[in-house]
Amino acid sequence: MPENVFQSPAPLSQAVGYGIVVGVGAVFAIGMSLTSWLLSTYMNEIQDSEMFMTAKHSVKAGLTASAVVSSWTIATTLLTSTTYGYRYGVSGPFWYAAAASVQILLFSVAAVELKRKAPNAQTYLQVVKVRYGSAVHLLFTTYSGVYQIITTVNLLVGGSAVFASMTGVSRDAICYLLPIGVVIYTLMGGIKATFITDWVHTVIIYVIMLIALFVFYTTSEQTGSPARVWELLTEAAALHPVAGNADGQYLTMRSQEGGYIGLVFIGAGFAACVDSQLFQKAIAADPRTTSVGYIVGGLSWFTIPFVLASTYGLAAAAMEHLPSWPTFPNRMNEYEVASGLAMPYAAVSLMGNGGAVAVLLMVFMAVTSAMSSETVATTALVTYNVYQAYIKPKASGKQLLYFSHFITVGFAIFCSSIAVAFNHGGFSVDFLITAIGIFVDSAIVPMACTIMWKRQSALAAFIVPPLCSTFGLIAWFCTAYTHHGVVSIETLSSNLPLVAGNMVSLCSPLILTPLATLLKPDNFDWRILNEQIHRGDDEHVTVSGNSPEDAAVLAEQEQRREEENEKSLLTARNRSLFLGLFLTISLVILWPIPMYASSYVFTVPFFTGWVAFLFIWAFLAAGVILVLPIWEGLTEIEMVLNRILGRKVKERSRQTILVPRECLEGEQAVFENQGKDSQEKSKV
Repeated sequence: MPENVFQSPAPLSQAVGYGIVVGVGAVFAIGMSLTSWLLSTYMNEIQDSEMFMTAKHSVKAGLTASAVVSSWTIATTLLTSTTYGYRYGVSGPFWYAAAASVQILLFSVAAVELKRKAPNAQTYLQVVKVRYGSAVHLLFTTYSGVYQIITTVNLLVGGSAVFASMTGVSRDAICYLLPIGVVIYTLMGGIKATFITDWVHTVIIYVIMLIALFVFYTTSEQTGSPARVWELLTEAAALHPVAGNADGQYLTMRSQEGGYIGLVFIGAGFAACVDSQLFQKAIAADPRTTSVGYIVGGLSWFTIPFVLASTYGLAAAAMEHLPSWPTFPNRMNEYEVASGLAMPYAAVSLMGNGGAVAVLLMVFMAVTSAMSSETVATTALVTYNVYQAYIKPKASGKQLLYFSHFITVGFAIFCSSIAVAFNHGGFSVDFLITAIGIFVDSAIVPMACTIMWKRQSALAAFIVPPLCSTFGLIAWFCTAYTHHGVVSIETLSSNLPLVAGNMVSLCSPLILTPLATLLKPDNFDWRILNEQIHRGDDEHVTVSGNSPEDAAVLAEQEQRREEENEKSLLTARNRSLFLGLFLTISLVILWPIPMYASSYVFTVPFFTGWVAFLFIWAFLAAGVILVLPIWEGLTEIEMVLNRILGRKVKERSRQTILVPRECLEGEQAVFENQGKDSQEKSKV
């Protein structure tokens, strides 16, 4: 690969690039470590294995939604969606957003079912092992592990490309520096720190997105109004018409390649459901708010590629022929486009060096927040599904915690090394994100059936994924060869082969899974999951009381809470199913298909209304993600502040005691009463 592939010199110095990666990374590492210490000191949150991996199933809807948005907002979300806006006009951002958000909405159903049927699970793959045994468990573990590695590598490849183009830093160095802060605060705070960090990162991304939206459509001297943007895009279409678009225009939903993008990302987006980090978020969520968190998160995430790419992507298309464009008078070369540089170039053209810094901050937030999610998920996968499952089945909670710390560091080093190799191999972020579904989509249907269809057999779960992955690869390679005459990274990256590979891999299990199950259908008893999957033996729980009798009260309360959770989860499942299907049909059929069929080219008034809708959706999503987590956490925030400041906290009628969970689950529970010298024993 040539050393200098960028036409435009870096607008910022290397000091800025390294300063953001190291400095901002250190701020987050220190800040999140301090937050974890405050929660431990003033809220009695002991970092046992359950808290580290699952946050004790207590995360509310606001943080769940922001975590879903954050983990779904990888560097590719920012870069590739913008690239499609640059290539195909208004259809690119919409199809990317719609096709890749429906998975979150539909996944909310699976998230609720997992909470219902395996409330004590630390990972989804534990359910697979209990139901099918080791063979299927190892297969699904491999699929999840491969996806998580490729996704993390993709984060680093995309992030390093942007930092290199904007500041001239070494891509290899950035690949190793980006994960350092992530590893530190993950080790200190586990998944709870990840949730809090996700919220901060997401808020920053929304703020920068809103600033860019205002500059491009209202205040910029070069654009400054929807009417002016319409004029520039019309001029751009006259200079270089878009192949496959109605009249070659950017301002139309009738885009053949844009439609292909929708199909590609329906497949590539479902690949993320193989990622155990999405299940990890569901496991950590409060059972009462899981459904709401995922529905709100899906609708809020839609905003990011839709609004961001309709800003930077259309800015790139509209301004590339203006003197302010970084590569003027040349257009971007193919490597720059494939590397996602339409976004940073548009930011520089719009806002100068300040725009470049804003893009670097967004990319940094996207890379580190998504990587923290992948790190925790991979740590849980290896700890519980390799180490505990096959190496040390009787490992204690403390041993699991120590081993997970080792995996957290090792995973970061491993993925950084792979990313460096991919950089030198010439792989782009476009190629990685659009091709991954071909390899792993075949596991989606069997994984969903594992927690939603008791008849699916172990045979079907074992043979269908690898068989359908093979079919997808064959379709991908054959389509590339028949349409382009050669199989290469360039031809495999074209839209039609990607559509063929992703759709075959995703859809063929819909036929083969029921057929394979008919050979020997199962009749699984869901109660087995509760009986065989237990929480860590080092978990501490809060007991309020001054006497052994309070243990009996606690037991009754827990039983009543479980019954209430079951009822609320059934309601949540039905709500998620209805909303998920309704929103999916609306986003991928009712909204875009009539506009595609009509070949309508936007007029100035219609485009102005389209821009107004961008503003409304952006403000609603940003407001929900910013305010909801704070509103839900007001009580805890007030309690921590009062304790830090030494203010008197309202006394409770009973005393709060932290005891290991094993004390409550054994035949005898031991409680120590203050003011007494002896211990009393009572059955729980």
